[in-house]
Amino acid sequence: METIVSCQFRFLAPSQAPKPITAIPSRPSKTPARCLPLLGKSKRAAQDSVNGEDDYGIPANQVKTLAKFKSLHNHIRVLQVSRRADHPLAGSRLLLLDRPGNIHSISFLLHPFTSSYFDVFATLPPLLPPGPIALLGFGAGSAARVLLHIYPDIEIHGWEIDPSVIAVAREFFGLEKLEKQHRVNLSVHVGDALDETAGGERFAGIFVDLFQKGSLLPELQDPETWRNLRRRLKKGGRVMANCGGKCVEAEDSRRDGETVMEETVKSMRSAFGAAAEDVFVLMLEYGESEGCVAMTGPWPKDTEKWKLALPKPLRGYVDRWKPFTG
Repeated sequence: METIVSCQFRFLAPSQAPKPITAIPSRPSKTPARCLPLLGKSKRAAQDSVNGEDDYGIPANQVKTLAKFKSLHNHIRVLQVSRRADHPLAGSRLLLLDRPGNIHSISFLLHPFTSSYFDVFATLPPLLPPGPIALLGFGAGSAARVLLHIYPDIEIHGWEIDPSVIAVAREFFGLEKLEKQHRVNLSVHVGDALDETAGGERFAGIFVDLFQKGSLLPELQDPETWRNLRRRLKKGGRVMANCGGKCVEAEDSRRDGETVMEETVKSMRSAFGAAAEDVFVLMLEYGESEGCVAMTGPWPKDTEKWKLALPKPLRGYVDRWKPFTG
């Protein structure tokens, strides 16, 4: 499942080449930077709003519950944030899953970008060889919506384990319309995203956004899982993954978000190679907490070309990546 929380994201000052980091930092960078509202992972932003608290500045009377029920896999809620709310989430529609009420998908009616890691995902296609991409953990389709806005001809195969989430996505998040608009190049599958039978073909890129009960799937801390994903890549293909972090609050308190993030990135690195150039990380600042997106593959030789292939709002992400050597 996808998961995201209200926070602030800071673009760091651009650099000519990323410097390696030997471990994922535990504190936000002190580098002066421009702030951009971002959604990350936590239960508090939406849940406190529902309870009448203003933890992130959204009064409960500016949040409307559109749906609330329990499926076989999830506790599901759909919220609509008023456009009048003085908050980055104003005008958004949110999908909340898990018992804590983590936000798993976001959609804005008037613009395609989310100011979240879904936008980071959308920076990857210019680095990929020709071919289809896979979205493992489709949720309500936030990543697919951004990708298809920028690259309307890209072929996407998405997997989501909960059919109720897909039903909600079609009813409340415009997935049905998106499927009709892209009936040739968007396929949504209900099933286990990590089941090797789920995808027989090789992919140019694989996006991994798999959470359960408020935590990354335990399988993602196993290098063999990433080796299996690597075998599903075309030559020159890459994986980009939402690796969670401190800002993730699991139902099981023993599943510490920062520890799970570290173990996940180390497992990726074990599967994709020992060199620092094999796995890169982009740290996202969520208030006093952090999250991490990881990307496999060599660093692009021409980062300016990469930037120019992206819409202007996304170009700043390119300078955020650093090699992971932990």
